[in-house]
Amino acid sequence: MTLGQKLRERRESLGLTRIQVARACNVVESTVINWETDRHVPKLYPAQIKALCDLLKFTIEDLVV
Repeated sequence: MTLGQKLRERRESLGLTRIQVARACNVVESTVINWETDRHVPKLYPAQIKALCDLLKFTIEDLVV
C-alpha cells in the first residue's frame, strides 16, 4: 500500500474531508489530493507533520514505512 493510499484510507475511515486535512496542515486541498494520488510526497514542516499525525492518528513511522 502506498503512502497516498494509507492517507486516503485513514482520512475516509475517520470521516474527514480533504479540506479538513488541508486546514490542519496549513496547505490547500489540491495538495492533499496530490498526496492521496501519489503525485507528491508530503513535504511538511515539523509542526505540520505533527498536525497530520494527530489528525489521522498516525505515528511518524506510519508515514515513512
